[in-house]
Amino acid sequence: MPDPSAVAVFADLHEESRELDALVGELPASDWAGPTPAPGWSIAHQIAHLHWTDRAALLALTDAAAFALLVEEAAKAPDSFVDAGAEEGAALDPAELLARWRAGRTALEEALAAASPDARFPWYGPPMKAASMASARLMETWAHGQDVADALGVRRVPTARLRHVARIGVRARDYAYAVRGLAAPVGEFRVELTAPGAPGAPGSAPGAPGSAPGSTPGASAEVWTYGPEDAPQRVTGPALDFCLLVTQRAHRADLALTASGPDAGRWLDIAQAFAGPAGPGRAPGDSR
Repeated sequence: MPDPSAVAVFADLHEESRELDALVGELPASDWAGPTPAPGWSIAHQIAHLHWTDRAALLALTDAAAFALLVEEAAKAPDSFVDAGAEEGAALDPAELLARWRAGRTALEEALAAASPDARFPWYGPPMKAASMASARLMETWAHGQDVADALGVRRVPTARLRHVARIGVRARDYAYAVRGLAAPVGEFRVELTAPGAPGAPGSAPGAPGSAPGSTPGASAEVWTYGPEDAPQRVTGPALDFCLLVTQRAHRADLALTASGPDAGRWLDIAQAFAGPAGPGRAPGDSR
């Protein structure tokens, strides 16, 4: 019997991709060259990057030897291989790039659903199960979708799918320190996030997505919680703001996040949910 939690994340990944597709699917070809908040990256670069990473994930699931070659190539140019992949795809005609992204993500979704739920597959970081890989792909799709939405002046309605992004952001706490050559604090932090759709949450509205009870372990209809309840270091605020922070799509100064304790405060300055080198993030005032 399929793992219900895995089935749920596969469905959420599909929906996240569909929502981004709705933003770009009818764009005129000329608009694909429009700049996004990522320096040097157009809308075409954003979609090309997602397509490139989907292809890498598909290889990780279906051809470990071929994926190992990709890792070797990345190791030769750690600071440029991501940009190079995006440049290659962005050079395509927008209609061709859109078609390839659609076909590639469909193939990946099928491979994820067919994968053994207990198997671990190689990645650029630690090996992952299929459900975790789907969560990572959703996080990246949401983050790059935010870049596209910002470029188009579209304000997206946050959904309960953000629980996957938030969970990765919390679990990646120590990675944010390690990638900067810093020692991570000892002990877990308490993180309490107001879910999308809850009263007072950004983007909330009567009947808005994100308020269904039982949407994630440790979550109520209004608050998603992580870590010990009595932890002295705490982070609280809207889930949307936390997700914007850990994907470095907004500067901390522009977000309604509160840190209690010096270690929690330091974490919010360096948090990142994505693998790879520490990113520069966005400047204050350059958010949403």
